[in-house]
Amino acid sequence: MQSRTLRFTRGFRLAIHNRRGQAAEMVIPRGDAEGGPDNAHRGADQWLFVLDGRGVAIVEGRRTRLKAGTLILIEKGERHEIRNTGTTHLRTLVFYTPPAYRTPDARLPRGKP
Repeated sequence: MQSRTLRFTRGFRLAIHNRRGQAAEMVIPRGDAEGGPDNAHRGADQWLFVLDGRGVAIVEGRRTRLKAGTLILIEKGERHEIRNTGTTHLRTLVFYTPPAYRTPDARLPRGKP
């Protein structure tokens, strides 16, 4: 068993992982975004659950509003961007299956797969 207390401060951090999946916390400040038109995870599905805040997910050109309680699945290879359109931080819990990042201390490069 693994356990970790998440902080949900600004940025992206891998929390827990094994050979089958990864969990990460991602917090986007108001007016900011992660991803972009060329951002896609080539080998992993991304499940994103919104804990707090408001935003929009743009997946393959399709927009979905985000608010607390929203769960979206971004399938491997789908281009996507997550934008904070609210007045507070957009706090999300993200799962990747299989793992998308090779090291537990990986940082999400802005706008890169």
